[in-house]
Amino acid sequence: MSTQSAPPVPLPPNPVILEINTWPWLTRLAGSGEGTVRSDTPLSLAAVPEHEWDRIAGSGVDAVWLMGVWTRSVAGVAIALDDDGLVSTFREALPDFISEDVVGSPYCVKEYTVDERLGGADGLAIARAALARRGVGLILDFVPNHVAVDHAWVTHHPSWFVLGGRDDLQGRPKEFVTAGEVVIANGRDPHFPPWTDVAQLNVFEPRLRAQLVATVASIAAQCDGVRCDMAMLVTNAIFSRTWGHRVGPPPSTELWPALIATIRADHPDFQFIAETYWDTERLLVEQGFDLCYDKPLYDALAHRHSDFRTLLSADAAFGRRLLRFIENHDEPRAAVVFGARQRAAAVAALTLPGGRLVHDGQQTGARIRLPVQLGRFPVESEDRQLIRFYRVLLQLVAEEVFHTGDWSLWAPPGADADATSVLGWTWTLDADVRLVLVNLADTEATVVIDIPLPQPRLLGDHDALDSAHDGGTQVRLGGHGYAILAGREA
Repeated sequence: MSTQSAPPVPLPPNPVILEINTWPWLTRLAGSGEGTVRSDTPLSLAAVPEHEWDRIAGSGVDAVWLMGVWTRSVAGVAIALDDDGLVSTFREALPDFISEDVVGSPYCVKEYTVDERLGGADGLAIARAALARRGVGLILDFVPNHVAVDHAWVTHHPSWFVLGGRDDLQGRPKEFVTAGEVVIANGRDPHFPPWTDVAQLNVFEPRLRAQLVATVASIAAQCDGVRCDMAMLVTNAIFSRTWGHRVGPPPSTELWPALIATIRADHPDFQFIAETYWDTERLLVEQGFDLCYDKPLYDALAHRHSDFRTLLSADAAFGRRLLRFIENHDEPRAAVVFGARQRAAAVAALTLPGGRLVHDGQQTGARIRLPVQLGRFPVESEDRQLIRFYRVLLQLVAEEVFHTGDWSLWAPPGADADATSVLGWTWTLDADVRLVLVNLADTEATVVIDIPLPQPRLLGDHDALDSAHDGGTQVRLGGHGYAILAGREA
């Protein structure tokens, strides 16, 4: 098979993206689902069976995020195995854990080349072409804030890093690392202890900025978009607050607008997705990102239902720039967080405007969140009913109306919008209409639909549609119930 570059696959508006943890996924494929295959024997990306690509493409997704394809750090593996706390989480996830299961963190990048154990650049090119033939785009990772402590830049370009002194190393040995005669800060999020396996880049350094642009350019030649890890950390204000005098005054320009513009000059449809927190979504949209993590929506669905309505009342155009999710590799599994509420939460997250993220295992009811350093999934039973639910829901969301239609909030007629537990929204494309209803309460609710939908059809696996009612059609929703109605305007 040719490994020539596949044609780019532009993502549609409001895309559905499937996140796959690449190494354990390939390990699972190598064992045909058996739990006995060890993480040092993954399948090459070049050898993924055609029926697996068919299954993924046929599920209704628009892009696949292959998380963790870059070369991982040997030093990072040793650091992880020397951390008793981390090893404890490994044993919790894998009862039969052995040290060979630790393959290194995908976010401790030694080199932005595809790991040879996963098939190398040729394997990735074959995988991308297989997805492209099926009309599915490919998303990869970019980590702007840090690199592995054994990355070549540490040795050859120490001035590209946040530097410390011997006093720092002696006083805070878990926050700084030596590189020859140089002391370099470990990478960090200012709200948590540093990551001891990575070195902190100094994104105020002009030569490093140029190199980051070149790095993303090399990535852009191999995929259709990047998910940028902790993208807000390298904005001028946050980076300056985090590192202060160690990095000096901020540059006159931000990193992201210039980087994104440079890449778009050669790849106009290339997608930039920001992992971002701390209410920085608007800032990063303004700096050029297509989609930004919507952690506030996740928190509202998981913990604070009262915030959900307020979030949905925000600017609809801005909502289309958010990436909705109820699970990803950093969050606990949805089956654990949401329990019986998962279906209603999934309906909400997958039918709102913006990007929609599904994490591999979410659809099968997986309950164990795998630490990213591990290369093998635990064996878990699958929830067949949940699999059927997601199969139906994703096929519905694949309809054109959910991608290019007009979206608006809807409230039951005569109801106090702040008191009712039922939230609704419509998608309209020409005369084609979809009405989505989600009951946030654990008690039954009944609403009357006043939208003129002659002979409305109830989509999905429900039994909630009553006969015509005075003033409209009556819909009965159980606790944490949901309904998707389809019809055509008269």
